[in-house]
Amino acid sequence: MSEPIIDVRQVTVRYGAAVALDGVTLQVAPGELVALIGPNGAGKSTLVNTLSGILRPASGSVRVAGRLAHVPEGRQMFPGLTVDDNLRLGAWRIKDRNTEHIYDLLPDLVRVRGNRAGLLSGGQQQMVALGRALMSRPQVLVIDEMSLGLAPMVVAELAGHLRALNAQEGLAVLLIEQNARLALDLCSRAYVLEAGRVAAQGPCEQIAASPAVAAAYLGGPPP
Repeated sequence: MSEPIIDVRQVTVRYGAAVALDGVTLQVAPGELVALIGPNGAGKSTLVNTLSGILRPASGSVRVAGRLAHVPEGRQMFPGLTVDDNLRLGAWRIKDRNTEHIYDLLPDLVRVRGNRAGLLSGGQQQMVALGRALMSRPQVLVIDEMSLGLAPMVVAELAGHLRALNAQEGLAVLLIEQNARLALDLCSRAYVLEAGRVAAQGPCEQIAASPAVAAAYLGGPPP
C-alpha cells in the first residue's frame, strides 16, 4: 500500500475510566475505499471523532496527510437554511464557495437547492451532507453511517455517487457502517471493530468469507 492518507497507530481513547478505543491501528491509502464495520458501541464513531480532532487520544498517533471532510451520523442539517446555504457552510475554511460543482456531482439537488433543508427527505438530506463535505475539496472523506434510516434504493444511489467520486476524482473514503453488506460490497478493504479493538482486517472478499463475520453481520454463513 502507498503512503497512507489516514494513518492511525495504536490509538487508545478513554471517556473517563472507560476505554472506547484500545490500541487501534488503521490505514487508508490515497484513492482507497475502506470500510469500518462493527456493532453499536464498538467505538466506530469514537474513531471518526478522533480523526476529525473532536477527541484526543490518550495514547498512540493519528496522522491525516490531506484535507479530511466528515459526513456525520444523522446528517446534522441546519434545517432553517436552504440547501445552497447548507452547502456553502462546508467551504468555511476555503475561499471558493461556489456550489455549482456539487450540483454537477449530485444533480438530484438542483431542483431543491432553494428549499429549506429541514423539509427534505432523509435521502436528500444525506446528499446535502455529502455535498457539504465535498465543498471543502477534501482528499479523504469519512462517512459515519451513510445508510442510517434510508430506503435501500436511496442507499444504492448514494453508493453509486461514492463509487463515481472515487473513480473520477481519486477521493479516498473511510466508510463507517452498521450495514456490513453495503460496506463490504462498496469497499476494497475492511476493518472489523469490536469492543474498541480491531478484531479482523483484510480484503473485503476475505472478511465477507469469514464464518464469524458472516454470522455476526451478514445474517448467515458466507456464500
